[in-house]
Amino acid sequence: MFDLARIRNDFPHLQRSIEGSPVVYLDSANTSQKPTAVIEAMQQFTKQSYAPINRSAYRMAAAATDAYENARLLVANFINAGSPDEVVFTKNATESLNLFAHGWSRQRLQQGDVVVLTHMEHHANIVPWQMMAAERGIDIRWIPLTDDGRLDLSDLDNIVDGAAVVSFTSMSNVLGTMNPVREIVDRSHAAGATVMVDACQSVPHAVTDVQAMGADLIAFSGHKMLGPSGIGVLWGRSDILDQLPPLMGGGNMIDDVRLDTFSCAPVPAKFEAGTPPIIEAIGLGAAVQYLSSIGMAEIRQHEMELTQYALDTLTERFGSDIVIHGPRNIEERGGVLSFAFRDLHPHDVSQVLDEKNVCVRAGHHCAKPLMRIIEANATVRASLYLYNDTNDVDILANALTSADDIFGL
Repeated sequence: MFDLARIRNDFPHLQRSIEGSPVVYLDSANTSQKPTAVIEAMQQFTKQSYAPINRSAYRMAAAATDAYENARLLVANFINAGSPDEVVFTKNATESLNLFAHGWSRQRLQQGDVVVLTHMEHHANIVPWQMMAAERGIDIRWIPLTDDGRLDLSDLDNIVDGAAVVSFTSMSNVLGTMNPVREIVDRSHAAGATVMVDACQSVPHAVTDVQAMGADLIAFSGHKMLGPSGIGVLWGRSDILDQLPPLMGGGNMIDDVRLDTFSCAPVPAKFEAGTPPIIEAIGLGAAVQYLSSIGMAEIRQHEMELTQYALDTLTERFGSDIVIHGPRNIEERGGVLSFAFRDLHPHDVSQVLDEKNVCVRAGHHCAKPLMRIIEANATVRASLYLYNDTNDVDILANALTSADDIFGL
């Protein structure tokens, strides 16, 4: 059973109070809180097991290497990868996306080649391709949105026709939209494209099966899924990773170096130059163990019910005074609620909420093209996770009501 009370007790930050009031954390789409299991795993490794990996031959170093590689195995199992060697540790999802965009473009793409993105992408899945467009002359096409914040796939076959790459998010960090990944992948593959999925917002919240998704590569971050910052993942099919050139050169990624040339180590070491985020990998391994112990299907069900409660509560309380962006069908969205409240600036709303210890994000959410499309300079974003409950939503609604008094509305 999904034991919410036990789960909340596992998160020290949620036990805090400020000026006698509890902290209501509604910013998990930005970064998640960490359970005691993750904190203690990292502390224990640091205190008793830390040593360099893949270099020294003494027992402590060998044990540290084994722990690091076990974390890779845990992540591989969590996403149902075919092999741990398909899991590359990076410093974050942004690096994972850049690794593919820069490496694939410089090796495979030429002037006039087409890359397809969507109007709901995070800057991390836009800017690298724009950099490559400036450097190599590639063309970028865009999948548009429907009025209710879903991808408009009515002309997808024409958009992806002749495309070399299709790169898209599995879930919008602004709209909460959960995209039909397999459909987009299949239609893109039929057009001959290589497909990358930015899965930062979906991996923490739902079952992830990379083999069932069918994409060629996916990227996600540790810090959004109860793990530490400073570590991300690039998963890729073995044949794609073998073809992809490394983004960085140096120690650990080489097989041999001579005065006039070098050869790369096999994947995944090929992409992990330098000393990797060893402690962070241990933390990520503990995070996926924690999530697996609860069950990703159970987490998704909890969040669907809570998101529906939040949509109903905020709409019933405020009516037309609140505009919540994204689909209304709970089957097609995650627990990301970006909204406009009355005619107040989102940063003013955020400040009012902060005075009630309600933690939300206000801004453009690293998605300025999308914000312009929905005609908003910024939104308030409250994002839910496994440790949130209906009381958190009620406190959010009550805190929004207090804006009336503060601003004299």
